[in-house]
Amino acid sequence: MLVAAGLVALCTLLIYPLKQAAPVVSLGVVYMLAVVVVSVTWGLWLGFATSLLSALAFNYFHLPPVGRFTISDSENWVALIAFLVVSLLASSVAEVTRARSREAAERRREADLAAELARLLLGGRRLSEDLPTAAARLSQVLELSSAAIELEAVEGDERRVAFPLREGPRRLGTLLVPADTSETTLRRLQERVVPSLESLLNAGLERDALLADVVETAALRRTDVIKTALLRAVSHDLRSPLTAISAAADALSSVSLSDAERREMTAIIQQETQRLSRLVDNLLDLSRLEAGAAEPRAVWTSVEEVLRAALADLNPAEQDFSLSIDRDMPLVQVDPVQMERAFANVLENARRHSGGHPVSVRARAVLTMGEGAGDRLVVRIVDRGPGIPPAQLERVFEPFYRAGTTQSGHRGSGLGLAIARGFTESNGGRLHVESLPGQGATFVFELPLTSPQSSAEQDPVAEIAAGSEHAR
Repeated sequence: MLVAAGLVALCTLLIYPLKQAAPVVSLGVVYMLAVVVVSVTWGLWLGFATSLLSALAFNYFHLPPVGRFTISDSENWVALIAFLVVSLLASSVAEVTRARSREAAERRREADLAAELARLLLGGRRLSEDLPTAAARLSQVLELSSAAIELEAVEGDERRVAFPLREGPRRLGTLLVPADTSETTLRRLQERVVPSLESLLNAGLERDALLADVVETAALRRTDVIKTALLRAVSHDLRSPLTAISAAADALSSVSLSDAERREMTAIIQQETQRLSRLVDNLLDLSRLEAGAAEPRAVWTSVEEVLRAALADLNPAEQDFSLSIDRDMPLVQVDPVQMERAFANVLENARRHSGGHPVSVRARAVLTMGEGAGDRLVVRIVDRGPGIPPAQLERVFEPFYRAGTTQSGHRGSGLGLAIARGFTESNGGRLHVESLPGQGATFVFELPLTSPQSSAEQDPVAEIAAGSEHAR
């Protein structure tokens, strides 16, 4: 109101110099400036008040007799009434313009909101993940204290107003806003926001259904690929030892065999039987890992004992492996059977690729200066073979992946390293490989070191014995 009074006063002052150039009855139009500015900026009723105040000021300061609210000339009455009518009309027109401008701004914000919601809800992620962000953006644009979009039917209560979101007869979800939201905003939501939100929500749900179909199709395709790889691996790796066993068994039935040849055939049968047994064990281990059924039975275990048990399973020659283990190695809490299998698979792989050179096995504890959170036991298995190209460093841990033919011509089943990593990770550890082509490969086991709770809660000596017996 103070601004309106100031504008009226300014227009009153402007008329004084203009009297020299025009009749005073025609100068009432100057007050229209104040009326239009106030009406457009602050609304209709303040515009009407400005019109009346302008008429009073025009009459008092400029229409004779000056300084009084009486009018001596009928012509001035006509001018004053005409000014008042025109100023009131101008206020009404200005208010309509203001309302339309405000509505246009609201619709522009709503259009921007619809575009942003479309980007959020149809942008690639799952619909349920983006609904909180979309609801927050909606409440910000509509100046609500909060808002929520639920993909289920929710009823309103004393704290919330619920807008059902539907596509025909099908219920898509619910838009929830605070109960203290103004009637104007509620009507705006119902008429202009809810319809666009229903369309976007329906499109988002259809997109999620299509994506689910795509993911399921991709999963089925990958499953088919795995099954094909499994059948190929199993058919080849089972057929080879079975063929060798069958041929050796047929040869044993011959009466012309010497004792040395019979011993050789018997050794072949034993060797191929062990190979077949390892393949079956690997397949069973892989199936348990992929099914999440390979829960470790962790006990306090000596890694040195587990390594030596793994080496013994491989029937190594004296020159096959070089073992170096630090003295006073701490115990680790792992499943000794699973870790023995993991070490054995990596050791067998290293021997297969070592080209006749000894495989180096080193174990040591890496202790930090802190409270032990980063302490770990590290086992490095190093061969002097051809190495692994950088592009294959991670792929060698994939089931059924074979990096190529070894120097001995023997190819593994492609399961050993995948099982070794699976068992290591199930025991809280990490297995990775470091290699440069032509410089061999180093497989690194890292197992976390933890301290026993107390001798009252846990007897490490008893658990070591149990773990060693379990490993055997």
